Parts: sequence; structure tokens; C-alpha cells
Amino acid sequence: MKLLNFALIKITLSLIVGIIFAYYYEVKMTIVIAVVGILLISLFTFIVIEKNKLQKSAGFGIFTLFTFFSIGVLTYQLHDQKSFKTHYTQHIDPSKDSTLTFRIREVLKPTAYHEKYIIDILEVNHQRLSGKTLLNVKRDSTSPPLHVDDIFISASGFQEINAPLNPNQFNYKAYLQNQHIYHQVFSTRDHLLKSPSDQRTLFGKAAHLRRTINSKLRLKNLKTDELALINALLLGQRQDISPEIYDSYSKAGAIHILAVSGLHVGILLILLNTLFKPLEYFKNGRVFKTVILVFILWSFALIAGLSASVTRAVMMFSIVAIGMNLKRPANIYNTLVISIFFLLLFKPLFLFDVGFQMSYLAVIAIVSIQPMLAKLWQPKFRPINYLWQIFTVTLTAQFGVVPISLYYFNQFPGLFFLSNLVIIPVLGFILGVGISVIFLALFNLLPNWLAEAYGSIISAMNSFVRWISHQEQFVFKDISFGLLQVIATYILIIALFSLLKKQNFKRLAFIMVSVLILQSVLIFESSKSQTKEFVVFHKNRYSVIGIKTNSVLQVHHTMDSSSTSKDNTIKNYKIGNAIRSVHFDTLENIYMHNNHKILIVDSLGMYNIPQLYPEYVLLRNSPKINLTRLLDSIKPNVVIADGSNYKSYTKRWEATCAAQKIPFHLTSKKGAFILKR
Repeated sequence: MKLLNFALIKITLSLIVGIIFAYYYEVKMTIVIAVVGILLISLFTFIVIEKNKLQKSAGFGIFTLFTFFSIGVLTYQLHDQKSFKTHYTQHIDPSKDSTLTFRIREVLKPTAYHEKYIIDILEVNHQRLSGKTLLNVKRDSTSPPLHVDDIFISASGFQEINAPLNPNQFNYKAYLQNQHIYHQVFSTRDHLLKSPSDQRTLFGKAAHLRRTINSKLRLKNLKTDELALINALLLGQRQDISPEIYDSYSKAGAIHILAVSGLHVGILLILLNTLFKPLEYFKNGRVFKTVILVFILWSFALIAGLSASVTRAVMMFSIVAIGMNLKRPANIYNTLVISIFFLLLFKPLFLFDVGFQMSYLAVIAIVSIQPMLAKLWQPKFRPINYLWQIFTVTLTAQFGVVPISLYYFNQFPGLFFLSNLVIIPVLGFILGVGISVIFLALFNLLPNWLAEAYGSIISAMNSFVRWISHQEQFVFKDISFGLLQVIATYILIIALFSLLKKQNFKRLAFIMVSVLILQSVLIFESSKSQTKEFVVFHKNRYSVIGIKTNSVLQVHHTMDSSSTSKDNTIKNYKIGNAIRSVHFDTLENIYMHNNHKILIVDSLGMYNIPQLYPEYVLLRNSPKINLTRLLDSIKPNVVIADGSNYKSYTKRWEATCAAQKIPFHLTSKKGAFILKR
């Protein structure tokens, strides 16, 4: 049966298209509700008319698809918290401080200067409101961290989350908006007044259980990295993983191990299914066993914080558990689609989550391609066959995620197959024994020797991953890969494995066409890079200018060597624009770009060049000048101020330019200045 002949898959695809449409285009909810109502009535009419027909008409199918498209639009709008009447954004003035009452919802990984939390707004200026926001608390080594469910009162102002200031920079603002977080609040411990409350949410109870588990395990003298891995693998909390460990797993192609996902939940289901198998011998034992399995899986999801990755994995494997234990084997594609359908009905923004996309693409690739690869060689020696199965699963998962992984992360770990061959079998052991270790620790029954042995296994896995990550020649970095290349690559992968499954002329022609599509995309992307740009990047305390000529970038800057090596500004621009070579140099006083003159005025304030008459003036390093006199003498089209200037200076310059009606581009507000003409 052809994949797209499945009605459920067509309906889910329509729902997805509707969500994407609503994400990019705003439509009034009243119109959407009216359209949904009309389509549902029409669909019901078709059902009544054609109820006795075995084969439904084309009109029925079209109305069904449009109905679920509109339901997708409506689902997105119903979950758009910003449009709720009780949402705090409907009642606040961000320019003024407010009295906030909020509850800690989630503890995030701290930065060098702030502890970070996601909070639920309870009241603003004593008015009961709702919504989530980001809380930044200045780090204080003498105070313990805040806990989930703690309620605080604070006088703070809501601040906008900064959009990316440089080209191709990670859009943290959009990332938070996909979690319904639109502002951030800054505070110190002294300005947080704790409000007494005995109310505990499920999130708070789960966090309390995690703290209890950690306190018990700390008594067993586990190393910091060992405890951090236990929290990541078994409790879904990655805040304590060191940057060095995280980077090692990323370079080794095993970063998916650190986020509780389908792999972890699938292993857990296998272990639980084996553990509760004796229940099948009792009357209604299968039903009772299924209820227990689903309950434990969702309890695990709650303990792990109900993150996007664990929620979708538990949803999918709950459906698998029901089908597996009630003797109703379902097509694996239907199982996947059912989980996607219900997840997106309740969490439509999961669709834009990178983990969601990679998880389902990996699973789809495994169930579609792995059986074909596994048949190519069938070793009779069981251990060899087991390793071969792991290798084919790992390889096919990479076919599913490599294009989108290159798009998001711009690197490819060449030794992914070796790391996964070792890690996946060890992971099953770590999860199985880890559950026992946690259970024994909670009841103070964990022997020291078992804790030490378990910690040693985790340390050995970390050492192996660290060794793999040090093979730098097999880690391909800074790969420029656009969205069109992602689509073309997936078309080629589908064509290749379609031919592998069944050889005929049509499938061979499909491969030829897919190769032509990929080549066309590569040519198109190459032609896009054949441009010239003059870029004033934003960089606090420094001046950085980029001059792009086709695929070559000249960088003129004032950064020292240590700042240059740590900074991602140029790296991001290089990847996003397919730059092949980068050359560094010092700043000049005058630049020419496509017959446009750019004058640089530094701290010396020297600009007395009457013949120049530049169209653009860049102020850097806080020059002490009379800007009015400069504007009168040069009459530039635009004045630019980069991140090397004092704020007091830029405020004064902005007012002067406004009085002279000359555009003023401040990179700390408007982002990098890009001159393409």
C-alpha cells in the first residue's frame, strides 16, 4: 500500500500545513471559526449522503483535507497565549516597572552572570493574569538556587528579548516565542520577596523528587560529570552538564544521548514489558499490564520535566504499548502519525522544535530503510548480527537527520557509527541499572560498591566519547547548508532507497531527476553568494567591519586574538553566506564600496577631508566631536554607531541626527548595518 494512501497520514499532513500557514500568516479567529464551522457542516453532509458508499467521492476527500487544514489554523490560534484576554501582555506597559507575583516553573542552565528560570505569571499589579516569561537573577554564590513552585513577589519591569543583532545569528527570541515566552525580567535576590505557599503542582512534586534523588546520590561520592549524566539520561535534566562534556558528545555524533527521547523511552518500554510479563497469565492481565506501562511512561515523562522530546516519545510509545499488549498490531506509520496528530493538536508549536523534527525524521528513516539494509547481510553469529543491526539502525537514522542537522548545526560527525555502536548497547545497561540505582537510593538501600561501579561505567562512556571527539579530522565543521539543499537532499535519499526497494525504469528516472534538482539547487545557492556587501557588525566594546566580495570576506577589526578565537559573529556570517576564505586586517579611515564612500571617525575625531563628502559615516570608540558641525560639513546620508561607543554618546548622537532629519543606525538596537548597493 502506498504511504500517501493512508487517510490518517493525509489528514495529519493537512493539519501540519494549516499550522505552518497560521505561523506565518495572521488570520482573524472569527473568520477561521466560521470557515471551520462551514467545512464541518459540509463534511457531515457528505458523510450522510455517501454513508452507504464503499468508495467515497473526490469531493469528500477534498473537503476532509480542507477541514483539517482549517483545524490546523484554528489549533495554532487557540494555543496562541498572547491573544488570551488574561495574558499579561494585554495589560502591561513594558516601559514601566510592575509588581509581579510569579511561580517558578522550570530551572534552566545558568550563565556566567545570571541564574535563569522560566516563571508562570500569577499577578501583575495585584491583577490576576497568566503567561510565562524568563527570569534572570543575578548570581549569588551565598544563596541557594530557587526551586520549582516557589512563589515570589518582585517590583520589576518586563524587557523585550533581544532579536539577533548580527547576520545568521541564532534567534533566541524566536526560540523562546515558540515556547510562549515573550519578555524577560531581571532581578537580584534582595528584590525577591518569597511568598508562603503550600500549594504544589505536578511540576513541583517532580522537581522535589529529582532533588531528593540527587541528594541521595551525592552521599555516594559520585563525580560531578557522573551525576550530571544520570540527571540527563534518567531524569531529563541537562543543566549540570559541563560545556566540555556537551561538546564531546556533539562532536562524536552522540548528542541525542543527552536528551531523553525515543531511544531512551523505547529501551525503557522493553525493560518494563519484560518486567511485567508475568501479569499476562492472569485474567485481564494484558489490560492491567498496559495500564501500568502507560502510567509508568507518563510518570517518567513528568519526572523528566515534560520536555518536548520526552513528551513526543512517550506519546508514541504509549500507542505502541497499547497496540503491542492488546494484540492489535498497527502499521508503524499509523502509530507515528497518530502520535504526531495528537501532539500537534495539544502542542502545535512542537512542529517548529528542532528535536521534534529530528526525532520523527530519524524514526521514519529507521522503519523505512533499516529493514532493506539489514537484509543485505545476515550474519549467523548472534553477537555479530546484533552489532550489524545496531550499525544499520544508526546508519539509517543518520540518513533521516543529516540534511536537517547540517541545516541547523552546520557540522557532521564522521565517526557517528563508531560512537553509536559502543554507546547504544551501554545505554541500555545504564538505563536498566540506573532505574535500580535510583530506586535503591530513594530507600537508602544503595550499596557503595554498586554506586561506584555504576559511576565508573558512566565515566568510561564519557572517556570513550571524549576520545572520539578528539579525532578532529573526522569532524566536518562550518558546513553551509540551506533549506533548498535540505529539500533536494531528502528527495535524492527517497529516490535512492526507492530504487533499492524495487528496480524499474520509473524509479531510475526519479533518481536522475532528483540529481538534477540537487545540482540546480547547488548552482542557485552558488550564484546567490556572488554578491558584494559592506557590513558593520555589532560587537560590544569592539569595531568589526566585513567586506564581502563573492565568496571572500575581508574582516577589519579591533579585537584581540583571544576575543577573535571565541567570537562567533564572523563564523556565523561565513557559514550563512558560503564564504570560502576569510582574511583579517586592521581598520582603515576610509572605505569605498560600489562607488559609495564610508568615513570612519574614531576616538581621535579626525575627519577634515573636504573633498570626500562621504555618504556614510561610522562613529566608533566614542569620538569627542561636535556631531552637528560634522553633519553640516559632510551632509552624510546615514550615520552609523557600532558597539564600541558609550551609551551616553549614542543617545546624544541619536537626538542630534533626529533634529537634522538624518537616519541614525545604532547597531545595539537595529543590528548590523549592511550595505549591498
